[in-house]
Amino acid sequence: MKSEYTLTAHQHAAIREAVGILETSFKRSEAMTNSDLVKQFCQLQIATKMDEHFGCMFLDNQHRLISYETMFNGTIDGAAVYPRVVVRRALEINAAAVIFTHNHPSGLPEPSQADIAITKRLKDSLALIDIRVLDHIIVGCEGTVSMSERGIL
Repeated sequence: MKSEYTLTAHQHAAIREAVGILETSFKRSEAMTNSDLVKQFCQLQIATKMDEHFGCMFLDNQHRLISYETMFNGTIDGAAVYPRVVVRRALEINAAAVIFTHNHPSGLPEPSQADIAITKRLKDSLALIDIRVLDHIIVGCEGTVSMSERGIL
């Protein structure tokens, strides 16, 4: 896996362009129902990061993308994630649903016990204000794992 520090300027530009195309198609779509496209979008956002990044895809009540935002940055083996910050931002932009994503710089996308625990805390916090958590996608250079597809969510 190439790190973000070894990509050329041309490669960075190509990735930014691809992310822009995906964001545009998501914002124009009826709903975010294609899990493969969601996974690709998440990979393009954070797969090449050397440190852990935690992002949120904020969705409207039709599950269309309002905004993708990197909420927290960490180190090579973790990132502090604060439910209060996620709840506040979801309310600010009037999100009805959220898809979480974060990368594992180790390359292995398997969910850890800490990943499962923070997802539960976030889901419980957002449920109090009627915001649904649809999925948590973990990204590694070896692929992606959907907690929803695994039945963890």
